[in-house]
Amino acid sequence: MKAKTSTPKKAAKKTTARKSWADKMEQDHSVVKKLDKDFADMKAGSMMYISNPKTVDAYIRNIPKGRAVALKTMRQDLALEHRADVTCPVTTGIFLRIVAEAAHEQLRQGKAVSKITPFWRVMDAKMPLAKKLTFGKKLIREQRKKEKLDLA
Repeated sequence: MKAKTSTPKKAAKKTTARKSWADKMEQDHSVVKKLDKDFADMKAGSMMYISNPKTVDAYIRNIPKGRAVALKTMRQDLALEHRADVTCPVTTGIFLRIVAEAAHEQLRQGKAVSKITPFWRVMDAKMPLAKKLTFGKKLIREQRKKEKLDLA
């Protein structure tokens, strides 16, 4: 009797579905750590807060209509709130983008602009971060104009 020979099976191709921006919003881990060396505008020895998208979202939702807050101010406020000297500028920028993209996803799904996170109160169309948005800068310009945020 002849033994069966089998052909090697092709490895199953992993298809990882891309996470939606809403999925990325679910990150809620944050940490405060001591900087070993100078980084960006922060000095070695500083206690640095590394936030998360939910915290950035909550902060922005508390900014009153018609008021803008500079990204640097938001970072300072978050650091104070979490007993740190500074907030990481890199991750804060990433999380701000996640918040903006998730808000835009909600808008595309039919949610009213008044019900999404008003990320334009922290992000203006001139920021380098605005250039990275998948949906462009038009929404930012429109909302900042409606709230009279660029009249300084």
